[in-house]
Parts: sequence; structure tokens; C-alpha cells
Amino acid sequence: MQDSPPPQAQVARLGAGHPALASMVEAAAGGGAWLMLLHIDIEHFASINHNMGIDVGNQALQLVAERLSLRLGRRGHLWRHGSDEFVAAIPFPAGSSPPTEVAEELLGEIELPLSVLPYTLFLSAKIGASLCPQQALDASTLLHQAETAVRQTPHPAGEPVQFYAERFGETLHSEGIISRQIIDAVPNGELRMRYQPKISARDGRVVGMEALLRWQSRDLGMLLPERFMPTAERLGVIVQIGDWVLERVIGQARAWREQGFDDFFIGVNVSTLQLLEPDFVNNLLARIKNAGLPPAGIVLEINESALNNDVNTVYEAVMALRHEGVGLSLDNFGTGDSSLGSLVRYPADMLKIDRSFIRSAPAGNRETAIVRAIIAMGHQLGMKVLANGVETEAQLGFLRRSDCDIFQGYLFGEPMDAEAAGQALRRRYLRPELFAPATPDRTLLLVDDEENVLRSLVRLFRRDGYRILAAGNVRDAFGLLATNDVQVILSDQRMSEMDGTEFLGRVKMLYPDTIRLVLSGYTDLATVTDAINRGAIYRFLTKPWDDRELREHIRQAFATYEKQYARGVAR
Repeated sequence: MQDSPPPQAQVARLGAGHPALASMVEAAAGGGAWLMLLHIDIEHFASINHNMGIDVGNQALQLVAERLSLRLGRRGHLWRHGSDEFVAAIPFPAGSSPPTEVAEELLGEIELPLSVLPYTLFLSAKIGASLCPQQALDASTLLHQAETAVRQTPHPAGEPVQFYAERFGETLHSEGIISRQIIDAVPNGELRMRYQPKISARDGRVVGMEALLRWQSRDLGMLLPERFMPTAERLGVIVQIGDWVLERVIGQARAWREQGFDDFFIGVNVSTLQLLEPDFVNNLLARIKNAGLPPAGIVLEINESALNNDVNTVYEAVMALRHEGVGLSLDNFGTGDSSLGSLVRYPADMLKIDRSFIRSAPAGNRETAIVRAIIAMGHQLGMKVLANGVETEAQLGFLRRSDCDIFQGYLFGEPMDAEAAGQALRRRYLRPELFAPATPDRTLLLVDDEENVLRSLVRLFRRDGYRILAAGNVRDAFGLLATNDVQVILSDQRMSEMDGTEFLGRVKMLYPDTIRLVLSGYTDLATVTDAINRGAIYRFLTKPWDDRELREHIRQAFATYEKQYARGVAR
């Protein structure tokens, strides 16, 4: 059970002598739990102070501090350090979560959209780390090493945290240690299975689980697959590990079925080397049959890269399994070299959108378009679409509006052991409050980069009972559109990022079932005519406006929306 967070997210500065940190270092150096020190550096923060003001910057740092403190909970200590930096000290006894998981959690908190009115900020960070007692035995040296690490390499590929380089190859994540020990992970009983729920977009029901592998190394602690599976594949041990995983997953599926749970599936990853094994198909089908499972209860999650290797053999294996009813999911879709080619060759049941798109989609215009395109394409090909890495209600709202079918991510549950997963199956519904039907509102989005004009428009339309959203820039407007059901948009024409007709042209592509109006004191007849002809805008209105007439235009816009879309006309 995870410790509860501290009663308040008060984050002190790391003072001279740092006695609390010194005490933690002394305990680690004296034979206690290892200690990891993180130096967290918010990137490009000076630009926020410069462009938006010191007050906005201070508020942002306070919110970041609260988020980090609550996420860290009682697992460690957090301090402010410098103007836009933090220091975290985290003990990790044997058997606890690996330190990289904690660092990734903290990075995730920083990268979530941050609302400091009237702005929505998107921050990123780098993390450097040092270890006690492996690398130093005093607080000052550990601090210096962690700060050095964060300067060495920004965001190394595949790693959420950069450890101090000196002597590090001999300690925690040594490739040599992994290479020597992963060979004996199965016979030594060091592998563990975790399960993460898959949730129906319709009502929040648990429709499946993903089986996730962990390695409890005797020296390195609990490791995620991305840390050891490349080495296991290089050494050929991945076939042995994959066979162990399938045996455990099928056994667990049978146990849950005997408990009365027969309306869910389990997704399990398989590698290229497994698919190339001559007896893989027959062995898997025999195991499923002997366990009394329906073949559709097992869904093989195959990375696109697996489909590029020895295409004929992999194709024959996949098609044989599909013929017998075993499900197929294309994992991490959108990041491989053969995305569209995979869809042509392999009749998959499900597309799994990579978490990198989900993380950026609610606020990123291009990512939003990509996610919606993948969902539409999957549906056109008769496939379900699963979004991986759903962590916020904003992401959930965007994905539901985009007709995604299934969700997976920390918003509904972290990877858990079989007992906790069984409890989730018994509950049947996770976070049902997020799926409760909402009373439809008449929502009006106002976009203008002149603050006084925006305030005037908000005051004008408030009397008409609309739900009003206001954005002072295009980026914020796209964020609001991604997370809200908007019917009518009124945008200024002359804005610094792009003009209103260009903005509404993009909106038409992403959200065609909206009524779009431009309000401007500047008239470029050719641009306006072209926008109207393309259907990008419904009406062009001029400044200064007459209050009564402008209110009537908006009333008519909502009436048009209700006539065209609320009665089920094709969008």
C-alpha cells in the first residue's frame, strides 16, 4: 500500500548545511537503504519570467512544488534549490520500486499542463541523479554529482534520468550485471507479473488487463522490461522469458475465469523471436485449450518492429493464431517504421496508440490531429482503438470526444499484482464518476489576444446563459477545444500567432461539428471570402459591434448548430 501524502505540500528551501539531507546520507552510508539524490532542473524557465512576469513564474513554481511534493509523498524529501530547481532525496530499500520509476513520476507531474491564469504553461525538465553509498558518502558531494549529471546529457534516449557517470558503470544499472543475471532470472524465480486494467470508453467497465513483466533482481531491485529486455533479446533469453510469461498469464486467466470472470481479455506482449519459434503457435493454442479459455480471451500485443522481421514466417504465425480466434493488437502504433504497411498485411483486432501521442494530444494541434486520424482509420478498418498512457481527466475527455474505444493508464490504475487486479475485476467499474452523463451545455468559445476585448465579450454573453470559455491565444484555444464540447466559436481575426481565418480553418479540420465566426475591425475581403467559400467560417462580423446584433448572431449560430448536428445530421 502506498504511503499517504504529507498533510500539506510545503516545500522548504535547501538551507546551508542541509541537516535533514545530511541525516539521510548518514543513514545510507551506515548500511541503511540506498539513497538517491535527484537534481531537478526546469528547462527554459527564464522565458516565463521574461515574457509573462515574475508573479506568473512564482505561481508556476509553487504549483510545481505542490505537485512534486504530493507525488513523492512520504517516500522521500523535496526542497527548493536555486530559482527554478528542486532537489529530492529518496531512500530505496531492497525490493522497492526502482529509482528510475520515481524520477519518471516526477517528470510526469512537471510535464502536465499547468494553469496559471490567464495562461496554460507546458513545462519540461531534466533530472540528474547520484547514489549513496555507491558514489559518495556526504551530502555536498552528492549534490555536486547530481547537478553535474543533469548538465552532462539532456534527456538521454530511453532514460528518464541521467545518473552521474563516474563509476556508475560498476554499480546500479551496469550492463554487465544485467547480462550476467538475466540468464538465470527464470530458474531463480525472479520474474513477477503485474496487471493494468483496460477500461471501456462507454461506461468505465473493466474489459481487460494488460500483463506487464517485472524483474526482481537480487542486486538491482525491481526493474521495468525496457531496462532488461533488450539485453534478454540480444542474449536469446527472451524466448525463455516469453514462454514463462505466457504460462503465467494463461494460468491467471484460468484462475479468474474459475472465479466467475469470463467477460474480459488479457493482452500480453510477444517478441519477434517468439513468433519465429517453429512450435510457438501449436504450443500457445494447446495451452489455451488445456486451460479451458476462449481463444479471444488472449490478445497478443505485437510491436510494429516485430512485423518487419522475417515477414513471411511472422505473417504465417499471426494468421494461424487469428484463424483460431486469438486476438491481435498492434502495440505502440504510430512510432514504428511500418505503421500503414502493418495495417495492410495484418488483420489486427486493435490498435494501441502510443502514449507519446496521448501525452501531447489535448494541447498539441498536430498530436490532436494524429490521434483523431488513427482512431478514425482504425474504425474504418473495423478495429477497436486503445489509448495507452491516459493520466488526466483532460486526456480522457478529449479521447472520449474523439470516439476512442478503450483506455489504459494511471488515471484508472497503476500496474498491480494479481490479487489487486482481481479486486478491480470484482468492482467491474473504475472511476465511474468520470463517465456519468453530463447535462449538455450551450458552450461558446471566445478567442481574442486583446485582454480588454475578451473581458467585454465575456460580460456581454454571460447574460444569455451560455457556458463561456475564453482564450487569449490560439494555443490555449486548441487546449480548450480538446477538453470541452464546444458548439460555437467567436474568434478575433488579427492575432499574433495566426489570423482568425487560419485558426478556424484548422478548427474545421479537427472539430468540423462547430459553428465558427470571425470578429474583426480589419477587413481583407479576399481572405474572408476564401474562408467562407471553404466553409472555415460561418459568418464574418465587424468591430466595433452592436451588442444587440452580436448577441443575435450568436443566438442564430447556436440555432444553426442544433439544426445541423444535434438531430444527428452527418458531421
